[in-house]
Order: sequence, then structure tokens, then C-alpha cells
Amino acid sequence: MKLLLCLLMTTSYVYASKKNQWTPKYQEKQKQKSIFKELGLKKIKSKNKTILNSKQVTNKKAPAIKPENALEALYLQGPKSKTHLAKLKEESLKQKQKAVPTLIKVMKSKAYPSENRWVATYMLGRIMGKKSAPYISKFTRHPNWMLRLASLKVLLHLDQRQYKGIYARLLEDDSLIVRHQALQNIKIMKLKDLAPYVWKMLYNKKNYVGTKGKRKRNNIIKDAIRVVGDLKFHKAKKAMLEMFKKKKYSDVYNELDYSLSQLDGPSPKGSISVKKNYWNKKSIKETTIL
Repeated sequence: MKLLLCLLMTTSYVYASKKNQWTPKYQEKQKQKSIFKELGLKKIKSKNKTILNSKQVTNKKAPAIKPENALEALYLQGPKSKTHLAKLKEESLKQKQKAVPTLIKVMKSKAYPSENRWVATYMLGRIMGKKSAPYISKFTRHPNWMLRLASLKVLLHLDQRQYKGIYARLLEDDSLIVRHQALQNIKIMKLKDLAPYVWKMLYNKKNYVGTKGKRKRNNIIKDAIRVVGDLKFHKAKKAMLEMFKKKKYSDVYNELDYSLSQLDGPSPKGSISVKKNYWNKKSIKETTIL
């Protein structure tokens, strides 16, 4: 990097030394761009300074790990097929508790492929059972979304209902697939206390695509509406009845009908317009006139 910076400074001195030759600003910018391009650098602008970023500097390879046993060597290999992942599970199960130190090592180090770390998380839960839950729950904060996802799946498999705070937090995760898994955990474990957090998903911008004014609901919104009904969240009933009246919610009419049916009994059979009329009448009946 120092060598690259020296080259840049030397080049700038050469251009600065030509005092008698006036150059338009746009030409100077073009020359500067070509210099950065030749040196393999990118110019990143910030508020106070310019940062030089080189691929040669940032893409340094992580130091190679020498496997301590055959199982670890297997986890170091890139997952080229489903057969390889199946082999990882098979060999881990064979060793049972003897595999635990290797599984933990794989989970903790980014030197191993993400898919293999996912398998290691799953196998730790499989081998250690509920005893592994406190440790695995810590990975719900891991920077790698695959490990956050894996930890949620394992906690669900182990029926760990006590981690309500984790499930509620991950409903707002940056990863859509992680948010969806957190929703599935809440639904399958029937965590009714978390129903308000599920309803809150309808107001989270992360669950929409497109620009402001043209945003469209992601499919996770449909799932969230259905889960609200499954969890018997009656406080959302009034709001859902109002949504049924508005055309802009036509894409979720089926989900609204399902959820309201869970809260108030099934709607009559027929087209969506029949169901809409039914729920509109229900809304009028439940409106209190002061």
C-alpha cells in the first residue's frame, strides 16, 4: 500500500511541476481517474477525507488451518454437492460427543465454508440436545446470516420456548430469510405473547420492496397476517376489518380472511367479494356510535 501511495504522490508531483501548462479541471479529473485505474485503486469519498482502497490489500487470504483430525479436514472441504453435506452429518453422528470440540471450532471460525458451519450448528444440537441451547442461542447475533438462521432452526427443533426475546428481535433482522424463520419459530411454538411483535412486521419497511409511494408487500407480510390469526391476537381484529374495506390491500384479502376466521369464526364459502361483504357487515355491527 505504501508503494502505491508513493507512486500516486510521485505522479502528482510530475503534474504539479508543469506550471506553465494550464489544464482544464475536467481533464485533470480524467487524468486522475486513469491513474487510479492503472494502479488498481478505487477512490472512496467520505465527508472529511478520501480513502484509497486496493483489491490487493483488502483481499488477503486467511491463513490456512491445519486440521487436527479427519472430521475437521472434512469440514474444511468446500461443499460441492449434497453428498458432501450428508457425509458431514454421517461422520459427526458416528463420533457423537467426541465430535463436539470440532463442531464448536467450525462454528466459531470463518475459515470454514458457511454451509459447513451451518451443518456443524445443526449437528451440535442433534448430538448435545437441549444442553446445547444456551451456546447455540449466542449465534443468533452472529454476523453471518446462515449461522443466525441455523441457530433459529436448531432452537425450534429443540422446542426452546424460553428465548422469546431472541425470536422477537430477529423478526426485524436484516436478512429476510432470518425474519421468516423467526416468524416460523413463533408460529410453530405458539408463542402468543409475541403476537404484537408479529403484527408490528406489517409496519416494517424491510418487509416491502420498491421506492416510497410504490412499495409492494413482500410475501412475509402475508405470512405475518396469517400468524396473527393463529396466535389469536384479537387486538388486531379491528385494524384487519378496516384493511378489508380498502382496495390497496386486495393482494392480502385471502390472508385477512384466514386470520379473521381464526379470530371470529369462518366466513361464508364463495368468492373473495362474498367474503369481503361479510366482513364489511361485521365491521359495521362492531362499530360503536357515541
